[in-house]
Amino acid sequence: MTENSQQPQPPTSELPTQYAPADVEGPLYERWVERGYFEADAKSDKPPYTVVIPPPNVTGSLHLGHAFEHTLIDALTRRKRMQGFETLWQPGMDHAGIATQNVVERELGKEGKSRHDLGREAFVERVWQWKGESGGQISGQMRRLGDGVAWSRERFTMDEGLSQAVQTIFKRLYDDELIYRAERIINWCPRCLTAISDIEVEYQDDDGELVSMKYGDGDDTIVVATTRAETMLGDTAVAVHPEDERYKHLIGKLIKLPLTDRSIPVVADEHVDPEFGTGAVKVTPAHDPNDFEIGRRHDLPSLTVMDEHAVITVHGPFQGLDRLEARSAIVAALRAEGRIVAEKRPYVHSVGHCSRCKTTVEPRLSMQWWVKVGPLAKAAGDAVRDGRVKIHPQEMEKRYFDWVDNLHDWCISRQLWWGHRIPVWYGPDGEVVCVGPDDEAPSGEGWHQDTDVLDTWFSSGLWPFSTLGWPEQTESLAKFYPNSVLVTGYDILFFWVARMMMFGLYAMDGTPPFHTIALHGMVRDQFGKKMSKSFGNAVNPLDWMDKYGSDALRFTLARGANPGVDVPIGEDWVQGSRNFANKIWNATRFALMNGATVDGPLPDASTMSSTDRWILSRLNSVVAEVDAHYDDFQFAKLSDTLFHFAWDEVFDWYVELSKTTFQAGGEPAEVSKRVLGEVLDVTLRLLHPVVPFVTETLWTTLTGGESVVIADWPEAVFVPGADAPGGFRDAGAEREIETLQSVITEVRRFRADQGLQPGQRVPARLSLDGSALAPHEAAIRQLLRLQPEGDAFTATATLPVAGVEVALDLSGVIDFEAERKRLTKDLAAAQKERQQAEAKLGNEAFLAKAPDHVVDKIRTRLAKADEDIARIGAQLERLPKA
Repeated sequence: MTENSQQPQPPTSELPTQYAPADVEGPLYERWVERGYFEADAKSDKPPYTVVIPPPNVTGSLHLGHAFEHTLIDALTRRKRMQGFETLWQPGMDHAGIATQNVVERELGKEGKSRHDLGREAFVERVWQWKGESGGQISGQMRRLGDGVAWSRERFTMDEGLSQAVQTIFKRLYDDELIYRAERIINWCPRCLTAISDIEVEYQDDDGELVSMKYGDGDDTIVVATTRAETMLGDTAVAVHPEDERYKHLIGKLIKLPLTDRSIPVVADEHVDPEFGTGAVKVTPAHDPNDFEIGRRHDLPSLTVMDEHAVITVHGPFQGLDRLEARSAIVAALRAEGRIVAEKRPYVHSVGHCSRCKTTVEPRLSMQWWVKVGPLAKAAGDAVRDGRVKIHPQEMEKRYFDWVDNLHDWCISRQLWWGHRIPVWYGPDGEVVCVGPDDEAPSGEGWHQDTDVLDTWFSSGLWPFSTLGWPEQTESLAKFYPNSVLVTGYDILFFWVARMMMFGLYAMDGTPPFHTIALHGMVRDQFGKKMSKSFGNAVNPLDWMDKYGSDALRFTLARGANPGVDVPIGEDWVQGSRNFANKIWNATRFALMNGATVDGPLPDASTMSSTDRWILSRLNSVVAEVDAHYDDFQFAKLSDTLFHFAWDEVFDWYVELSKTTFQAGGEPAEVSKRVLGEVLDVTLRLLHPVVPFVTETLWTTLTGGESVVIADWPEAVFVPGADAPGGFRDAGAEREIETLQSVITEVRRFRADQGLQPGQRVPARLSLDGSALAPHEAAIRQLLRLQPEGDAFTATATLPVAGVEVALDLSGVIDFEAERKRLTKDLAAAQKERQQAEAKLGNEAFLAKAPDHVVDKIRTRLAKADEDIARIGAQLERLPKA
């Protein structure tokens, strides 16, 4: 019982006969927000519980993956709020640099304009305007889903406070020599016209060509192979292994580079694999990351041969050609000179593509800004190794360590206009000044700010503390940092999680940004296939919420959420969850109509029936199970536990068993009504974090409480007159009801086997003398539709179950002779099926040729035939002898 539940109950008639989610969800959510239930008070003396929303891109709308993640976070925060924590679920959105700029540029394109037509300032203003018009879509979808976020604290990664945080940490990292500017090989997108990080490159197998070509002449000939022939214009060496006897005579010599007027050296480098290909590799330092490192080791020049659009910029015949056009032209020119040794096409190989626009990425030498990640990554690894941060499930730790232990320096500059401008100014005489938020930027003739912006992940990496007011030492920062848990997909463990770890530990004096990283999988379709518009299996979560209600979608997603494992989902499953919500509604409505109540304390144990004691005992087990599953982020298990307890035990057993008690009236009925009220109260509170809308409506009607959102989270139930330090348990009552269930289940199965209709009444004799089930005779007869035996009673079938004998008189109900013929015919068919399956499985020639799936199918048929033979045989045995 909660304090709120002591208020007077509204009449049961307030509940409509059917649950209509569309009528309930919107008004309920607005009421929760208006009453401030989701807000977090930094001055509160309650213990904090903090979770940040992985900020969705302002460009988009919530997809099914978002709905999945938000459901899990909302369940965690709703439970903690009910447990008495000062709970903050921090909302906000990411400015999504490249993605947002692309969207607005496409809009401009419809007007026949480019961003250059507007200029930088006007273009950025246009993006802000677009954000103001489109940014509210995600907020509306979050409300539809029921997200209990602190809306008053909503942040955006480009708002004033977060911009100050970005500038502050950039300045600190720069002063600590952890940010530097250097010319390195980067991933360049010729479509987005910007550098992108390694983790923004998606690799896929593409059809290409592998061309082997001859450099040099005569004894100085050497063969190299490449999939990017166009880059040979920028070759500045050929590298071989120093111990490769084939090429020792060439090391140090200059050889002719075809199609050019240059000669290039042959260098010895231990990183060359003499067993791969010809054992010789062309070296293009400006257009390949491995070649760049070889170039550094041998002090080779770096020649850039393509511009930012991937158009060739050197060597007359090819100048002005796109890279792919140049590739064909160069191969043709080499072929004409007799320098092509071999061509293999199609040659399938892994090619990097821009994750945003899918254009093939071009490695390119470029001056960029970098974060020196060595010390930051080590701190991020140490925080997990020494236990300050837990990764759940633990087996994901290896992936985390594989990443942070092998991080390369991070390219943080982007050649965009939308984003956080790099706070560095250049002077007329080569001066470089990094400006913090409290510094005045240099001015005067010749001074200008760096034109690049920062990688989006730079600002989102500050999210756990920048949203709380850092670098100011705010009350919110003191109260709510570090986060209690980060709930996110394993796919951004490297994108986002590692960066938050590095920045949080650096900015917050070694305090990690969260205690636990709880990783979940990806949502897939019911066949386990990735959801994608191109596959035609993508789902708009709003469609399913409109059709089945938000609770149904949430429950389906939570019920599939095993830690770190992908989640299949199909519409049938959402429909099944809608049925569950309806079951909760109908069963609670029935209970209220029959007097279920939460008024007053629970009755003394001595006044309770074994059925009452059983359900309270089971209730306490479920409370403990659900708590354990929440603490282990086992959403699927806790949802399944609640589903089966609510549907099977409370609604299908306890309510049904109590009907005879309610009908009989008197003190036992009053006791059971109070027990049923308690069970519903606790069950609805347990269900609330996952299915908030239906439980709110039912709980407030049942208890008269203000809102289940602020109700107490269930703890162990105690029953007067029963000593139980950990809450009421009654193993004897549980065994008794389990026996009762087995009797009823077995007789129901027998009735179904005999073809009896569920409502068809049958005379029966129950031998219950001396059995613990004797007090349940009325309930057994009601549930099994068994009428009392008459004077002409003849036991035509007897079922001994769990020490109880149930004798049934089926004469006049079943034509035994016709039933025997039917079953005999079915038995013969099953035996024939078994013989055929056994014959095939015993045929060695068949087994040698048949595919595995065909053999498995026949084994399944054999097992099914065996089951049918056993079942039909048992049915024949039960029929009266002719």
